Amino acid sequence: MAAASSSDSDCGRAESNEASSKWLDAHYDPVANIHTFSSCLALADLHGDGEYKLVVGDLGPGGQHPRLKVLKGPTVLTESPLPALPAAAATFLMEQHEPRTPALALASGPCVYVYKNLRPYFKFSLPQLPPNPLEQDLWNQAKEDRIDPLTLKEMLEGIREKAEVPLSVQSLRFLQLELREMEAFVSQHKSKSIKRQTVITTMTTLKKNLADEDAVSCLVLGTENKELLVLDPEAFIILAKMSLPSVPVFLDVSGQFDVEFRLAAACRNGNIYILRRDSKRPKYCIELSAQPVGLVRVHKVLVVGSTQDSLHGFTHKGKKLWTVQMPAAILTMNLLEQHSRGLQAVMAGLANGEVRIYRDKTLLNVIHTPDAVTSLCFGRYGREDNTLIMTTRGGGLIIKILKRTAVFVEGGGEAGPPPAQALKLNVPRKTRLYVDQTLREREAGTAMHRTFQTDLYLLRLRTARAYVQALESSLNPVSVTAREPLKLHAVVQGLGPTFKLTLHLQNTSAARPILGLLVCFLYNEVLYALPRAFFKVPLLVPGLSYPLETFVESLSDKGISDIIKVLVLREGQSAPLLSAHINMPVSEGLAAA
Repeated sequence: MAAASSSDSDCGRAESNEASSKWLDAHYDPVANIHTFSSCLALADLHGDGEYKLVVGDLGPGGQHPRLKVLKGPTVLTESPLPALPAAAATFLMEQHEPRTPALALASGPCVYVYKNLRPYFKFSLPQLPPNPLEQDLWNQAKEDRIDPLTLKEMLEGIREKAEVPLSVQSLRFLQLELREMEAFVSQHKSKSIKRQTVITTMTTLKKNLADEDAVSCLVLGTENKELLVLDPEAFIILAKMSLPSVPVFLDVSGQFDVEFRLAAACRNGNIYILRRDSKRPKYCIELSAQPVGLVRVHKVLVVGSTQDSLHGFTHKGKKLWTVQMPAAILTMNLLEQHSRGLQAVMAGLANGEVRIYRDKTLLNVIHTPDAVTSLCFGRYGREDNTLIMTTRGGGLIIKILKRTAVFVEGGGEAGPPPAQALKLNVPRKTRLYVDQTLREREAGTAMHRTFQTDLYLLRLRTARAYVQALESSLNPVSVTAREPLKLHAVVQGLGPTFKLTLHLQNTSAARPILGLLVCFLYNEVLYALPRAFFKVPLLVPGLSYPLETFVESLSDKGISDIIKVLVLREGQSAPLLSAHINMPVSEGLAAA
């Protein structure tokens, strides 16, 4: 009975979690054998039948045997091998002719493979780069048998370390060979021309002249040689070329190519560069404190995930708006766009198995997964408009459908910042006095600044003079000399007319005791009387505070007080080591009498 009741409670808890969740669990396959990133996922109606498919650029287990997979529902529809690891996948419309079926672009190595109706349509290759002239000369000498393979290897290694132009793939492969394999490699490749080819690091799409959802789009490529290329969707020629200070790894674009567009590129140097139309170089730069792991545009805000486990929001001019700290490392990011409710939010997959959904810095929802999520994609899949597709670190596939009744509200996830933090302050209206003062400061700003700087310099000068005078006359209770490191503290007790004065003298040296010190009191003999105004100090052991007690008798009956100076001296020296000024209190006993 106990086991049955426990099972019933677990089932009831699962049913309640399912009922309170905003998502329906459509499919989960922990052994789907899909290893990819968010940039290699795309959703599109590839056949024009209203059935949206999932395109996956699969890296394969361990980065071996990359493949292009197309999924329909939970099953793989088609699968074809790729010559190199995929960098990005995107779907776009190439032309306005009917039927309007999108094309599939897959960036892999130095090429973009374009498919229509899941059949190879076009292959675009990046233009070749000029080779290193020194490298070309060495291979020409090897071709004429003027240098041996060992000398060729040593000279190529010297070029690789010092030259600004990197070596070709042929030379890099040669440098990896063993000594016995070099001669055969040189004999095989010495007659071939040197080719230096860059590779694609990231890819996205940009509307050409219309902002409609079914408008023709251009491909935007980021390359390893720090360039951005915009390709024509029909002729596949380079329409625009832009240079960056570093290699781009994430891209986000908005606008239309023929009208006006803005392009944000997150690079390997930890910066985000923002370019506009007709600009060959970046217009703005956002410097991050850590490497970026994702870049998503939500309305007009650039949301950047960093390796410091945090999300940052920036404007398109580089101004930071907000920062949200994550409970774990961010593995992947993507955009969640719910067209029916006009919602745009950012999804972040974390290393602790959570997928967090944020609108600005407000947490909307948290999804818990059985394994860490490495890629995210949200959109229409099959015939469902709001489908979330996730792949896990172990190669699993998770498909969730957003309920039609689900509404994301602020605070729907975990406790975040209070709502009052986002409220604007009720700033009072500007008065005439404020406006006049502002105009005065604007007109006489230079003179006011000079006056302030002059007063500040005078204050610093007077402070320095007073400090030097205190050091020279030992008017401070802490010794500044290394030979006698001392500290003095005085305490006055009593109501009067007799006070108890206790001096706490401490040797702050690390290991050296101090001997031969004297204590002297300077005071007004009309107001005060001390039994001993001058006495010797015993041996001071390092680190201990020695209380030296004496009594002070107030002689005045007028209710006035004065300062008693305490000097600590070394035998045979007239200058004190340190001093203290004691403000004596008014004698309560004499005042009452």
